[in-house]
Amino acid sequence: MIDSLNGSTRLHFIVGDPIAQVKSPAGVSQAFHDQGRNALCVPAHVAPADLASWLAGLSLAQNVDGIIVTVPHKFACFALCATSTERSTFLQAVNTLRRNPDGSWHGDMFDGLGYVAAMRGKGCEPAGKSALLVGAGGAGSAIAYALVTAGVAELAIHDPDTSRRDSLVQRLAGLGRGRVRAGGASPAGFDIVLNASPVGMQLSDPMPIDASLFTPAQFVGCVITAPAVPPMIVAARAKGCNTMTGADMFAQVRDLMLNFLLGH
Repeated sequence: MIDSLNGSTRLHFIVGDPIAQVKSPAGVSQAFHDQGRNALCVPAHVAPADLASWLAGLSLAQNVDGIIVTVPHKFACFALCATSTERSTFLQAVNTLRRNPDGSWHGDMFDGLGYVAAMRGKGCEPAGKSALLVGAGGAGSAIAYALVTAGVAELAIHDPDTSRRDSLVQRLAGLGRGRVRAGGASPAGFDIVLNASPVGMQLSDPMPIDASLFTPAQFVGCVITAPAVPPMIVAARAKGCNTMTGADMFAQVRDLMLNFLLGH
């Protein structure tokens, strides 16, 4: 795995398209240093069409130990893994890769675990609650899986890609752990309301959820990290809701990814 501080520098990459909005490389590099590891995390802007070639070339570098995966590569990177955890196999998505002994890649997905941990840190226990989740992509599917396995009574999923939404609903419903169904953009009647889509990264974006219907008793969360407080969260706070931002989620996800990359 990763050499000690006195050994050769080990490299990890975070790959996405775009990548400019990702603020995690410096924090991950600092976390490695805090663990006494001589390791760096480097951002890589790679288009989907080039992903497989990029990973194949990167795999030839013997001092590259891990890869963090962001939008839109979480599904594609799963297909490039030789092995994966049960969780990521169910989701068919990964957000972190580390080397197997033979140099191939082993993947896991921590977005959902980190999100639920962050919710609990904000005083929201999902068990027994009803939840609306917007977004059935890599992060959204992971959060949906984590909510269902955490014991929500009902989960409604909304995504403009109805085929992707319906596939996720069907697979989650097959777990037999609470009601899972298709939902819409209205948060009315839900205890928990979450945006796991990229809508909101641009200030000109429409609201991913009808914020005019928020009520003070609702817990409202968003995965977006830039802007730090998306307009939907601003609107929810104005209604008196308990809220959570993407930074709250990522603090939890980063720790999980770091432990995975370090082989813990």
